[in-house]
Order: sequence, then C-alpha cells, then structure tokens
Amino acid sequence: MSNQSFLADVNEMFDVAASRCDLPEGLAEKIKVCNATYVTRFGVRLRGRMHTFTGWRAVHSTHSRPAKGGIRFAPNADQDEVEALAALMTYKCALVRLPFGGSKGALKIDPADWTETELEKITRRFAQELMAHEFLSSAANVPAPDMGTGELNMMWIADEYRRARPQDINALGCVTGKPVGGGGIEGRTEATGRGVQYAIREFFRHPADRARAGFQSEILSGLTCVVQGLGNVGFHAAKFLSQEDGVRIVTVIERTGVVRNPDGIDIDALKAHLVQTGSVEGFAGGAVSPPDMGALADDCDILVPAAAEGAITAENAAAIKAALIVEAANGPTTKAADTILRQAGKIILPDLFANAGGVVVSYFEWVKNLSHIPFGLMERRLEEDEHRLLARSLEQMTGRDFPSEHARFLEARSEIALVRSGLDDIMRAAYRRMSALWNRPDGSYPDLRTAAYVLAIDEVAQAYKAIGL
Repeated sequence: MSNQSFLADVNEMFDVAASRCDLPEGLAEKIKVCNATYVTRFGVRLRGRMHTFTGWRAVHSTHSRPAKGGIRFAPNADQDEVEALAALMTYKCALVRLPFGGSKGALKIDPADWTETELEKITRRFAQELMAHEFLSSAANVPAPDMGTGELNMMWIADEYRRARPQDINALGCVTGKPVGGGGIEGRTEATGRGVQYAIREFFRHPADRARAGFQSEILSGLTCVVQGLGNVGFHAAKFLSQEDGVRIVTVIERTGVVRNPDGIDIDALKAHLVQTGSVEGFAGGAVSPPDMGALADDCDILVPAAAEGAITAENAAAIKAALIVEAANGPTTKAADTILRQAGKIILPDLFANAGGVVVSYFEWVKNLSHIPFGLMERRLEEDEHRLLARSLEQMTGRDFPSEHARFLEARSEIALVRSGLDDIMRAAYRRMSALWNRPDGSYPDLRTAAYVLAIDEVAQAYKAIGL
C-alpha cells in the first residue's frame, strides 16, 4: 500500500511513461519539474477585522505560452496539490495539442464561510497579487474556474485586470470560464462533462478497445453507470450520458450521502434537490443512504469519479466492479490503485484525456477574446443561404419537399454547435493517437494512461527541441 502524495503519484506516472520515450539526457527531468510556484499571503478587511488568506499559483511549464490552468478555492488546498495539478495541465494540454503550458492556482478558503460580497473582495485581492507578480494576463498566464470557483469569480478577476491595465486590448482573455455576457463562450460551463461524454463515445467506437473491457457493441444505451460527485463535471457528464445516450445512472455518490436507483436516477431532479436543500437527504427519486465511498464498488458497467483527487485508493480498488473507469476528475486514482486496477483487467480512460473538455473549450474562449469576433459571425448567414438554395434545388429536382427530419441542415450553426463540434473533434483525435499506441503489436504501451503520458511528453519535448533546448 502507498500513502504517497498526489504530486509523487503524478511524477511516478510520468517516470513510467518517460522511460519509454527517446529523450536527450536531462530533458525528462526538465519537463517533469515545476518551473515556479508563487505563494502569497494577503489581508482583506472583513467583518470588522483583518483576515489573512494564503494562495498559490504554480507554473509547471512555459514550453508554450500562455500557461493555462484553473483556480480552486478549497480549505484543504496546499502547494503540493497545486503543483501536481499544474503538471497535469501541462500534460493534458500537450496530449490534446493545445498551445498552452501548464499552470494551476488555489486559495486556502472554504467559500461556504463567506458571503458573495466578501468572496468578491477576496477574489479581487487575489487577482491583484497575481497581477503584481505577472501571474495573470492573456499572454502569460490564463486562469479558469475549478473546484469552489465559477464564472462569477472569473468575471471579478477579469474586471480587476481590466481596471488595472485599461490599455490592454486583450484584457478579457486574461481568464476563461467567464459568463457569456462578459466575454465568455457558450458551452464552457458544460465543457468538462461534455468532454467526458465524447471520450466515452469515442472509446466505444473502437471495437478492439471496447472488447478489452468486455463490451460487444458501440451502443451505450442500457449500460449502467456510477458517478462520484455531482458538481459541475459529474452533473453534466451524468446528464448527457443518461438523457442523450440512454445510460442508466444507478448510483450517485455525494459528500452528503449515496443515492441508488436500479432503474436510473433522474439527474436533473437530483441536482435540483441538491441545490434547494444542500443535501441528497430526502430525495424521492431513489434510495438514500449515508455517505459511503464503498459505493464505488456498486455493480455497474462504467464508473465515473468526478470529484476530488485520490478517490480510488489501494484500499478500495480491488472491490471495484466496473469494467471501464472514466477519470472525470483530476487525479482520482492513486498510483497504487492504478496498478491494482490494471492487474484486475480494468480499463481506465485517464484524466489527461477524459478531463480535457474544460481546457479545450477554454482555448476556444481565449481565441474568441483575442480575435474580438464571435465564432461563425462572418459565414453564418451565407452558409444558411447556401443550404436553403441547395434544399430548394433538391425539391425541384425530386418534386418532393425537403424532409422535416433534416431541418437542422437549413439552420445556421450556433456558437454552441461550433463549440461542441470542435470539442468532439479534438477528443476523437486525441483518443485515436492514444489507441494507436495502446494497440501496438509489441505491447510496449500497456494501458491508455501510459500512452497518454508518452504522447504528452513527446509534444513537450518537441517544443523544447524546436527552440534549441
């Protein structure tokens, strides 16, 4: 058994993959280490006294700029966690081929302890500290939401930056995950959960890959799923899988309890109950029991850990029954648990891939902010006119009305349609590269995690080689 740190786990997974890469001497170590970590302790006067807060911003790599990564507000945040998450951001962006280095930030705070007005003051002060040390700008370091933060926090940060640097025409690009009305992009809130859905769909499109997990068909309808965590990521992943793909969500594991329903849980109803009451207790759409991580071992086809890191450990890994584990959270599986699961024949879609939807759509938002023009604006109506002209031509040639079930063809592409299309394309392409390594005849890449890390390391290495390092 191992109780090593999150960062040590990430580094060990890196080392396993790096040993399979043909790198110049010393380059693997350069890629692995965190470039810089800024620690700040700042004061904010609240409730009649001065409160001191501790925050971090780690930049793991600047092989490509800007560095990209979320900011979380959590009472148990620490430097080790921030540096581990920054490293994962480097590898994640490299795997899906986004032009970002990896970064991460955190503030040691429980958002539930403070009012919205107080959180705004705290967030703006944190933004001032980041700006003062060049850890915030569209060209150098671009945060996004993470656990405990959301689009409102990002808007406060963007507004603080814009006030401090009014001459920066790209000021709105200093953060992503903003509200649509504040320079954000449609589809960003759902992005990580949507990426999880696309990751699972792509896995099932590969007959040899799904056969390794014992699945015969690419059809998801009728499969069962356990979801741990019904925050932003878990909620959207569960919602899309159940409502669009016919997957039955039979168990939801939350910090306030476990909900089970073998016929499938109504995810919208459960989320509404959580928002209204703050707990799963009293939910009428399933059997509710006390909090229990043992529910990870409930019978199911797919397990989606979508909360904090370290959910699957050496202590509970052997009991897991799911054939496919989809890491919707960052680092939900420890290195020791990963070994146990692989030895048991479980297939894992690693966090580097499955969790990448958020940063992919953040990239789209960043590009939108820098280009100062909405996606599709120049061509949308032209394309719509061309489609309608084609439909009329077909009607004249065939003497039949254009089929109503194809009416979507006549509509102009909306921003969210373009976002989803781009996200799906990137997720598909990344999985195909991973699968190709995993299925090499020599078996040199024994699992998808190793394949993902190898691809990511190679991308970063090529960037360093290109500039002469």
